[in-house]
Amino acid sequence: MIKAPRGTRDLLPPDTALWNFVEAAVRDVFRAYNFQEIRTPIFESTELFARGVGEETDIVAKEMFTWEDRGRAESDKGQSLTLRPENTAGVVRAYIEHKLWDRGLNKLFYIGPQFRRERPQKGRFRQFYQIGAEVIGPASAGSESPARDAEILELLATLLDRLGIAGWTLELNSIGTPEDRVKFNDALRQALEPVTAQMCSDCQRRAITNPLRVFDCKVPEDQPIIEKLPRISQFLGESSRAHFAEVQEILKTVGVPFTLNDRLVRGLDYYTRTAFEFTHGALGAQNAILGGGRYDGLSEALGGPAAPGIGFAIGEDRLVMSMTESADSVARKPDVYIAPLGAGMNREAARLARELRRHDLVVDLGDESFRLKKSFEAADKMGARYILIVGENEVKAGAFALKHLASGEQNTIARGELAHRILQP
Repeated sequence: MIKAPRGTRDLLPPDTALWNFVEAAVRDVFRAYNFQEIRTPIFESTELFARGVGEETDIVAKEMFTWEDRGRAESDKGQSLTLRPENTAGVVRAYIEHKLWDRGLNKLFYIGPQFRRERPQKGRFRQFYQIGAEVIGPASAGSESPARDAEILELLATLLDRLGIAGWTLELNSIGTPEDRVKFNDALRQALEPVTAQMCSDCQRRAITNPLRVFDCKVPEDQPIIEKLPRISQFLGESSRAHFAEVQEILKTVGVPFTLNDRLVRGLDYYTRTAFEFTHGALGAQNAILGGGRYDGLSEALGGPAAPGIGFAIGEDRLVMSMTESADSVARKPDVYIAPLGAGMNREAARLARELRRHDLVVDLGDESFRLKKSFEAADKMGARYILIVGENEVKAGAFALKHLASGEQNTIARGELAHRILQP
């Protein structure tokens, strides 16, 4: 038997109802904050992620699905392509390619699959789904303002509340400008030199290639060492401190609670200044629902003009796991199940179903070969509110037996009144 590849899975009803519920709520919230949707390719040039995400990051070094294109066109041959492991680099690539700076400030969101070759675990898959947003544009359009950071964070607090996710925690940090991090990295390398040999193999590699990534380590034995390392907060310049302070003041004004965590870094090279994560206890040790931050130099790194930006990505798989609602509670079950009885009644049932669906009713159909008992069993199994009997006598009379399955109440209703009666709560 052929099965789904390791690290992937099928999303099936009724669980997909919960995913649709989440995505509908997300779209409503984005609309309220004047974000518009962008859809980028699922695969991009490998160079985009090497330059944008960083060659020394775990994503680029170990986790990407990459292949050489063997297209027929001569220009395609030899090009290295990669299934997108994240979407910010693709959005910024689109910003540059289509000269979106002409639009001023761009507030863009996306929903879709991403791909990473990592060890599958609870809530983490090789094909996973992200909901994300980016605010990017020229500094003259306000893209560099701390108000943009605070708006993003307030949007996320609103979204989690809208979805009924209680008990979330917002952790906040500033990782400064690239200039701030040069000083910090020098101090970090110096502090790591005598202790690196005691740490895990990943930390030993990171200590040389990108010491800031040491703070991403989740190995318990390394935590006492990491706890004693210098913190980025000690190396922030005046402009970074002022920017971060203003973000905090706006959040306090609008009533979004947060905690400062000066060990928090983001795992990709392009981040600057504000970095954040929302966490939730229902997810266990790997408790981050979403994360993001500011990336003021990413456009230039990809060959574009200066375009300060900030964004986030929600792991939709983990977001759904953290919700208290069950799929059954949000799935819309049939309003009415139509039970045709007797030869030729499938046609009459189909005509009646078409009439009722025009009133935005969810209608399911039985078959004229079913006995009445089987139709009742089918209606009950799918959770329909009503069953509607369609037989030759009912069609001639233009009135039909409509039974409420929960209460057992049954009435004969004229054809023209059926939709109105079924729509009643």
